[in-house]
Formats: sequence, C-alpha cells, structure tokens
Amino acid sequence: MSEKSPFVVSPEWLVKHLKDPGLSIVDGSWYLPAHNRDARAEYDAAHIPGAVFFDQDAVVDPDSELPHAMPSPRVFEQHVSAMGISRDDTIVVYDGPGMFSAPRVWWLFRVMGADKAFLLDGGFDNWKKDGHIVTDRPTKIASTAFLPKFDASRVASFDEMLKIVEDRSCQIADARPAGRFTGEEPEPRPGMRSGHMPGARNVPVTSLSENGYLKDIAGLRQTLADAGIDLGKPVVTTCGSGVTAAAISLALHSLGHQDNKLYDGSWSEWGARDDTPVENGPATRS
Repeated sequence: MSEKSPFVVSPEWLVKHLKDPGLSIVDGSWYLPAHNRDARAEYDAAHIPGAVFFDQDAVVDPDSELPHAMPSPRVFEQHVSAMGISRDDTIVVYDGPGMFSAPRVWWLFRVMGADKAFLLDGGFDNWKKDGHIVTDRPTKIASTAFLPKFDASRVASFDEMLKIVEDRSCQIADARPAGRFTGEEPEPRPGMRSGHMPGARNVPVTSLSENGYLKDIAGLRQTLADAGIDLGKPVVTTCGSGVTAAAISLALHSLGHQDNKLYDGSWSEWGARDDTPVENGPATRS
C-alpha cells in the first residue's frame, strides 16, 4: 500500500470518529469566480455533521487591502473561538473538490499552533458521492478559547521576497495554473500583471492531487522534482492570494521538508505593483 501524507485522514477514519470528543470539523471551501460555486450556500445546503464554516474572505487582516491577508493571532483567536474550536482539538478541514482551498485553513491552524490539524482526503464532493452522511442542520456551537501560539517563521513578507528574488537564496514554488504563471492567461483580478517572479518554479495546485485525493508520498516527491524543486534547499510558496500556495506547503511538510515559508501577499501583492520584476514564459532552469 502506498504511503500517504501524515496530515490527511481518510473518509473512513472520519466516519468512525465523527462523535469523538475534542473533534472539530471545518468546511474551508473557497472558490474563484470561474468555479461558479458559492461556498457558504453549499455549506448551508449540506455539510458533514458537526462541521463549522470557515469563511476565508472574513478571517483575514481587516486593515489590509490584499485579499485573504493573514489575520493577526488576536483576530484569528476571535474568529476561531467563536467557531467553538480550541488549539488542542483534533481539527479536520475539508473543501468541496478536495485539496484546493482547505490546505490554506490547515496551514493557518498549524501556524497558529494547532498541532493536530488535518485534512479530509478527497474533499466533500467525494464524501457525498460515496454516500457518507451529510446534513443541512445548523451546527450547535459552544464558544471556547483558542489560544494561538503563532510561528512567524512560517510566513514570508514582501521585503523578504524582494531579497529572495534578488539573491536566489530560496526556491520559489508558485501554485497558480500554468497559463497564469507563463503570462499567457490573464489574472482573475483586474489591474494585475501576468507572469511570475524571476526564478520561480510552477507547481500548479491541481498537480498535487488526483480526483480530490492528495497524491501519495512518492507522487508528491515526483511532482515537486518534475517542477525543479530541490527538497534539500529552502522553499517559499506563493500563488494568487495565498490560498492555494498552502497546498505546496502541505506537500513539502508531508515529505518532511521543514525549511519553507508561505508568501502571504502572493501575486495579489507582487503582480499589482509596478516596481517588482516579472518574467513571462516557462520557468527558467538554472
């Protein structure tokens, strides 16, 4: 049997543990306009029993103009405590298609000190297809205290990215689709240049999973190698707004790679400026 990431749980595991004390289930679905899906409406219509909805457009830094800007520990604490989640809970995050937006929520919980945060392999679409239980009943929530233990070393700033691009001290792994990475397709957000950061490698988020299930360890290793990522060197992950970059972070941690950060501003910050260098075309090999 192939080896899977230690950070995913199977649908069968979750079925067995649905009523366990200390289990928190989180719907972390979020979609691009092109997906034509409403995450909140879908959650209200059907969700895993006991799941709460994590609104990735709301649990953000309220003072930032960037989409999905990482909230401060205090803001995160306020939102997540109101969801009834504590840092010591076993937290299982899912999204609709599987391994698209849920890794961002998983990453946020991990960065905020929740060491028992996991992802539901296959996502909710497969959960429903396989006939597992769903409900439209609102989840009863008893607010609690989520006490963050923030690990700032997991987050890369804009100034850090300027230095990385200049001195190539860290590999850059970009989770956007190939067309947006090369500049052949426009960005979904208006007023934003196309292309990628000089020296970046393209690891499209869809390349890390198959039918919503995270690739096994061997598959993840091969995917990153094919993209030109050296697991013996540091990596910073990026994407459009910091959401799908977390799927690469998940892959790296699954492979035991610890020297990595996520660039939270991602292309929404880099591509919107006129003073940052941009390359077009395929990734250049050094």
